Amino acid sequence: MTETVHRYDCLILGSGAAGLSLALRLPAQSAVAVVSKRELSEGSTVYAQGGISAVLDANDSVQSHVQDTLKAGAGLCDPRVVRMVVEHGPRNIQWLLDQGVAFTRNAEYVSAGGYHLTREGGHTHRRIVHAADATGLAVATTLEAQVRDRPNITVHEQHIAVDLITSRHLGDQRAHRCLGAYILNLATGRVETYLARFVVLATGGASKVYLYTSNPDVSTGDGIAMAWRAGCRVANMEFMQFHPTCLYHPLAHSYLITEALRGEGARLLLPDGERFMPRFDARAELAPRDIVARAIDHEMKRLGSECVYLDISHRPADFIIEHFPTIHARCLELGIDITREPIPVVPASHYTCGGVMVDDQARTDLAGLYASGETAYTGLHGANRMASNSLLECLVYSELAAADITRLMAKGGELPEAPPWDESRVTEPDEEVVVTHNWDELRRFMWDYVGIVRTNKRLRRAKRRADLLHQEVIEYYSNFRVSNDLIELRNLLEVADLIIQSALRRRESRGLHYTSDFPNKDRSQRAPTILIPDGYRPRGRDE
Repeated sequence: MTETVHRYDCLILGSGAAGLSLALRLPAQSAVAVVSKRELSEGSTVYAQGGISAVLDANDSVQSHVQDTLKAGAGLCDPRVVRMVVEHGPRNIQWLLDQGVAFTRNAEYVSAGGYHLTREGGHTHRRIVHAADATGLAVATTLEAQVRDRPNITVHEQHIAVDLITSRHLGDQRAHRCLGAYILNLATGRVETYLARFVVLATGGASKVYLYTSNPDVSTGDGIAMAWRAGCRVANMEFMQFHPTCLYHPLAHSYLITEALRGEGARLLLPDGERFMPRFDARAELAPRDIVARAIDHEMKRLGSECVYLDISHRPADFIIEHFPTIHARCLELGIDITREPIPVVPASHYTCGGVMVDDQARTDLAGLYASGETAYTGLHGANRMASNSLLECLVYSELAAADITRLMAKGGELPEAPPWDESRVTEPDEEVVVTHNWDELRRFMWDYVGIVRTNKRLRRAKRRADLLHQEVIEYYSNFRVSNDLIELRNLLEVADLIIQSALRRRESRGLHYTSDFPNKDRSQRAPTILIPDGYRPRGRDE
């Protein structure tokens, strides 16, 4: 069979806000590919309900946004990075407006330019610009339309990356550069070679490593796993954020209830109607997500209840329907009228605060390889991501990456070459049950042993299970033709091991990492948890 080789100036893996905004910011004369595992719009961005944090109100300030972020990050944010991202916020909101994103307006918000701003946990001001309660959908659909209209951007849907191509594939151990990626075409079942001068990982997070998650099925940590295998460092993987309020209903698959409800006065209640958050934090329902999630987890375990309840029915019905039309409609479909009754909710894994280490231009340890969005560790989130800082981060770092790639493109350079994917010694899989069984076991033991509350005993138990499953999957991967499920399982096992290793190293409780063995914060552990892969070497200045 003839080998299929694609050549581009820039290859972007992932089609959320990070990937699409970066593609749109590259020069019109450059050849750009956007690779999406499913349809172009299927990713975490489209499910982001709340909004984007930015200092848009004259009564707000950059310093206030910086301080709120640092406080939420529990002492592990990089203050320099936080300030840079916050300062870049307003111009990125303007960029989205220029693309045609229709944010919710309210003439009463004169000091905010007429845009309605809401408030979420950890924020001391209203600074969340939004499109009703479907901000991610508005951003994703607008950027998708723009991308499809650009002749220099080629979209490859139903494709999943298997591994990055690096200089090592050419037998050059001295060079340290990314050359492209091997990518499985899901329509044909064949792996194709994609070569590019620049590669961007915008593949999102890894929340599917847990049994219960608010994320779509594509959030399997692919970019983090591929970068780790290629020799890049990762950081802060122990900080997996659990969103406190995911709808608890047998027919509601991973349906998130936005934090903006609590920002507009919704209260968390026990099954008997008692409000409980004031017992855990003076900020009550507006405490950062890690505090709220642990409080819910504590109350559910104490009472043996399957869920708690989120109640906004004390607000006027017209207000609820106007501000939260999507949630109101979805809950009505399930027989829940949020204008009259509380919503059953449970915590669910939601956001990967750690990831592939990048610098101020979103460059990884591997020359030619960039990372943006949830895939990356920038230093912004620290030990806990503050609400609505994530879309802000991916827009800012995609802007910075696009500027650096554009600068380097102008210098010229040849497209790389690489050997074709070799599947001459593999056969069709004969026991798919190995993949499905291991997938289920992985997600269950991660939920039970590496969840909201951890212990060293549970973590060591999880490490043993992860090591065993990893060996089984590597053997399977070596002998059989790759499939979407096998690729994702391999990546999830890689990421699970990184999470467990990081959690074992942090011998304290801080932010999203809470361990019963070390329940207090250790002031001496103020550095990020950095994992270094075999074969790692520092990147040179000119690479």
